Amino acid sequence: MMASEHEIQKLIQVALSRHKCSVFRTNVGKVQTIDKRWFDTGLPQGFPDLMGYRWVDNQIFMIEVKSKTGKPRKDQLRFHEFLQSHNVIHGIARSVQDALMIVDGGLVGYGYD
Repeated sequence: MMASEHEIQKLIQVALSRHKCSVFRTNVGKVQTIDKRWFDTGLPQGFPDLMGYRWVDNQIFMIEVKSKTGKPRKDQLRFHEFLQSHNVIHGIARSVQDALMIVDGGLVGYGYD
């Protein structure tokens, strides 16, 4: 059985936290509150699932988590292009190994091609 994106994301968070990194889950979108008001997270559409920094040099990184067959949406591709233009460490991780490779290697745009 294939691991879900949520399961992969949790494993990546734990692994990066143990790998001298701070990592935070980002939530993007709008939800309706119990009193019927709309709440917007404030992050732009397409913002990656995880954001963090390496303790060794305080470099920021962003990770978009996908299953083995998951594909980035158009808004995620646009955000990737923005990150790429600013040389920000980021990529698509389909496993803990992908995430560690992106972060350790300082890769910019891994998995988007």
